[in-house]
Amino acid sequence: MITDQLLDQISTIISRAGLSTESIAALREAFPEQHFTYCSDDDIGEAIEPCREAEGFNIYLIDGSQHCVSFTRNQETATGLVLAEVGDAD
Repeated sequence: MITDQLLDQISTIISRAGLSTESIAALREAFPEQHFTYCSDDDIGEAIEPCREAEGFNIYLIDGSQHCVSFTRNQETATGLVLAEVGDAD
């Protein structure tokens, strides 16, 4: 389960530190029970809305409880987070 408090903490950390492989590694160390993935927001597509939006990144939830991993909006069933870097629109 992903709580609002956890999402707030992660948003604050990434807003301050920036989204990078190093900040994802720090999150993995700080929250070892969570699964974190880092990618570009362009890789997500438009099929799902982020659960959190911030300047420079979006946070999506994933559910890995079934055979295949899938995006979810349900914090109760979420088993991990995708932090997606939002680039400048050209």
